[in-house]
This record gives sequence, C-alpha cells and structure tokens, in this order.
Amino acid sequence: MLIHKKAFARAGLVGNPSDGYFGKTISFIVRDFWAEVTLFESPEVHIEQNERDDSVFGSVEELVRNVRQFGYYGGIRLLKAGVKRFFEYCQKEGIPMHGRNFTLRYQSNIPPQVGMAGSSAIITACWRALMEFYNVEIPKNIVPSLVLAVENEELGIPAGLQDRVIQAYEGVVFMDFNRASIEKLGHGIYEEIDPALLPPIYVAYTTRLSEGTEVLHNDLRGRWKRGDREVVSAMYQWGNLAQRVRDMIVDGRGREIGPLLNENFDLRRRICKLGQGNIDMVEAARSVGASAKFTGSGGAIVGTYEDEAMFERLKTALEPLEVAVIQPKVLP
Repeated sequence: MLIHKKAFARAGLVGNPSDGYFGKTISFIVRDFWAEVTLFESPEVHIEQNERDDSVFGSVEELVRNVRQFGYYGGIRLLKAGVKRFFEYCQKEGIPMHGRNFTLRYQSNIPPQVGMAGSSAIITACWRALMEFYNVEIPKNIVPSLVLAVENEELGIPAGLQDRVIQAYEGVVFMDFNRASIEKLGHGIYEEIDPALLPPIYVAYTTRLSEGTEVLHNDLRGRWKRGDREVVSAMYQWGNLAQRVRDMIVDGRGREIGPLLNENFDLRRRICKLGQGNIDMVEAARSVGASAKFTGSGGAIVGTYEDEAMFERLKTALEPLEVAVIQPKVLP
C-alpha cells in the first residue's frame, strides 16, 4: 500500500507576524507549490534522504550552493520529529496503533526559506500520511497546534500557528489567535473565506534572498517578551489590519485592500531591520502601482494588482531582481 499526501505552500496575506503573538491574520494556500510525503509498509522504520539532506558534495562550491538553497538542515529532522510527536499524541490520547513499520520519503518544490511555509508543509503531509496509515482521525482545528509543537518544542524553530492552520484548512482563512482562545482551547478561532472574494493577487519570490524564519522571529520574540512597547503595539496594529481586511473582503470590497497590505509591510520595516534586497523587491512591485508585503519573513512578497496590464508591468519590474511572479492557484 502506497500512501501519498500533500500539503501546499501558503502566503500570509495580512496580519503576519502577529499570529505568534495572540494577533490575527489572513492566509491563503498556494497550490503551485507543495510538499509530498510517501509512506509504505516496510520491515523497519526507515526515513529516506532527499537532496536537501545531502552531506557528500563534489566540491566546496557545491556544498555552499546546497547550504544557500536549503540551509544547514534538511527534511529528515522534520519527519523524525513529526513521527515522534505523532506517536506521543496517540499514546496520550489512548489511541491504539498497530505494530507495522513503514518507510517515509519526501519531496518538495516549495521555494526554500522564502516565507512560504515549506517546513510545516513537510510535517503536515507527514501527519496526513501517518493518520491514514494508522487510521487515526484528528479534528482539523487541532492539527495545526500539533504540527506547530513539532517545530516549536521538538526542533526549537520559532513560529506561529498561521502556516499550519492554512495548510490544514486550505483555501483562504481568517485566523483570530486571541489569548483567551489559545490558552483555554489550544487553538484560535478560524473562519474560512470564499476565495472568489479575493481581488487579483500575485505572489513573487526569489531564493537569492532566502533565510530561515528564525532570523526575524528570534529578535521579535525577545523584544516582545521584554515588553518592548514598539513591538507590542505593532502586534496589535497587525491584528487590526487583518480584521479590517477580512471585513472588506467579506463585504465585497476586496479590491480596496491594497493600502492595508502596504501598511502591513511599512510597519514591519519601521521596527525590524530588513535586508536591502527585500526592500528593493517590495519597492519595485509598488513602482507599477501594485501593493506589496512579505508572504512570511522575507524572500517572497504578496500583493494586489488592478488588471493584466499591471501584472505584466509587475513581472517586467521584478525580472531584473531575479524574482519570479505568479498568479497563485488557491482552488484545486
């Protein structure tokens, strides 16, 4: 029996990075890119390597290229931590597990380390495969918190719930991570939005600027824990932007959200040190009239545009920066 499970890339439309700080966000799935995990029964538990896990290289230059593209860690640690946490969840909940072993392999075409949730996609796909293999059902609103725990608690990767929520629900989701809900229920309040209500949306990305989410979030997390007024205020403002964008989209005013997306990025730029390459990418997009903000922590942007003529100008403006621009597929 072969089990194939996918989880897709995502783009944070507005509100990020407040999801890890009791804020609000809107995110949508990007079906153009995905991680896929294949599981099949085998005599031993075996996790196969992917090119991201290579440790033998033909030259130093090849090693450097690999590290720049995939970072210092591949996907095996994600799968190992995911399996461990799944086993512990079933034990805690008293869910019986048969004793058969399995082999896991993964592949991903999600641009690495550009804020499109490549790591959580691998873990989410892994959990989906394990759930089918062991015939375990887990409520959809619970899965994101379990996947987040794999990264936060097992691997020490700082992140919020947003990526895991949208990868569990897919489509477009408004997420309210208010403290009372998170602390009482262990999850936020998630509202699915009709993707047809979205205005014309683009996603642009480059691996040339890639860096792990730890680079941004470690600094923000420390400042937030210390009660830095600027950061605490920013989290509230990001959450408020998400609420306003949600209301406008639901009211059929999606084409009016561009300025709020710009405000989301401008606020981040004021309180965070951003690389010039990321700033150049945003400013190039805005130069043709499109809105622009990070999809995550840098390396990819998302925004609105008016029509196909503007979309073509957008591609032309970003091409010299080695940035690819797509009209993302949100629905199957």
